[in-house]
Amino acid sequence: MRQLIILLAVSLMMLSACKNSEKTNQKNGNVITTDITNFWNAYDKIITTQDSVLQYKYLDSLYLDKGTAGLEGMINARSYTAAEYINAINNYPEFWNSIRENTLQANNVSSQLQDGIRKLKLIYPELKPAKIYFSIGAFRTPGTTMDSLVLIGSELAMADANTVTSEFPENLAHLKTYFSTNPNENLVFLNIHEFVHTQQKPRVYNLLSSVIYEGVAEFVSAKTLHQLSPNPQIEFGKNNAKRIREVFENEMFYVANFGKWLNSNDTNEFDMRDLGYYVGYQICENYYNQAEDKKVAIKTMIELDYENESEIEEFIKKSNYFSTSLEELEQNFESNRPTVTGVEQFENKSDNVSPNLKEITIFFSEALDGYRTSVDLGELGRDAFPKGTLNGRKWGEDNKSWTIPVELEPNKTYQIFITNNFRTRDNRPLKPYLIEFKTKKL
Repeated sequence: MRQLIILLAVSLMMLSACKNSEKTNQKNGNVITTDITNFWNAYDKIITTQDSVLQYKYLDSLYLDKGTAGLEGMINARSYTAAEYINAINNYPEFWNSIRENTLQANNVSSQLQDGIRKLKLIYPELKPAKIYFSIGAFRTPGTTMDSLVLIGSELAMADANTVTSEFPENLAHLKTYFSTNPNENLVFLNIHEFVHTQQKPRVYNLLSSVIYEGVAEFVSAKTLHQLSPNPQIEFGKNNAKRIREVFENEMFYVANFGKWLNSNDTNEFDMRDLGYYVGYQICENYYNQAEDKKVAIKTMIELDYENESEIEEFIKKSNYFSTSLEELEQNFESNRPTVTGVEQFENKSDNVSPNLKEITIFFSEALDGYRTSVDLGELGRDAFPKGTLNGRKWGEDNKSWTIPVELEPNKTYQIFITNNFRTRDNRPLKPYLIEFKTKKL
């Protein structure tokens, strides 16, 4: 019994130590940096061996298993894997050596961060508490949020112009430009931006809502800290405002255009990624400038309900950013979409299609890209979808038609839903179309 009591006591002490470890050596309990210390402890052990089993063991025992709620949140938010960490450590030694000293300075910015949060509360008194975690990720975010946690990817956020990028592959080439802006000098701005996100309602994942969501955080941060945004997209956007607005108006209803505007290296005509931040920022700045009560304007921005379409539309209308109404812009988008013009073998909705038919050819109003396709089930479900459609699909020579093989049964109703994943070369999505027909009795 005495041994059991001792074991229980030790277990409770260890549990208490784990819960309190996040506060160790912190200047302020709201800013947690223990993940950085743990990462470098793991790193120093990992690089002593080429044994992959040992490397994973060190990563797990010294970093991942000791991780704070912030590290766990960042790993979940960006789907990091242990393999990514090991590959990054093994492949980019010069990068890690160049970034190490910067990351170890995280504790020193604690008081500046707290001062920034106090300033944010001055313009938004309803501010809810949140914790800021400095962790080490694997190159997918300098900062993000999860619930009330601000999650900083210190390997990116604390880089500077001297950080070595020569080892990086093409998919990380954009980091050279990012590091040249000395992000470590803008940690307070980044953290306030992410802190604002912890106060916002969940976004709806369409492009317009997403750029407003980011624009709110960017604009409110600038107002909080009484400084211009350090992110190059804002200055670039203001210098190219007219053309950016024109392109965004044409593309904002495209269902797969996020990468050209937010958080991706997808190419665009401006050769500048993440210009959605500027669009959202400008919408917010316009709204703020027309508001009589500036504090109410800030509150309105932060508390926008992205699931309430009328509220978002009213916010956009007051901003007077777009050249015309959202309704007219959407009508313009719809009128410029390619459409299905018909089926070669029968009239759509026909009820006397031959069950001996072996293929169906679909015609489009204009040439598509000859690559992206997708068909889906209609409302009648899988039983109404023709068999044998997978092998042998082919485009017409001019990409204005697409043929699929089918295996049909007599006296049966079929549906094939042609989705908007079909695109033109300039990425305009096809208007969805339901093909429905019934075969004859034999």
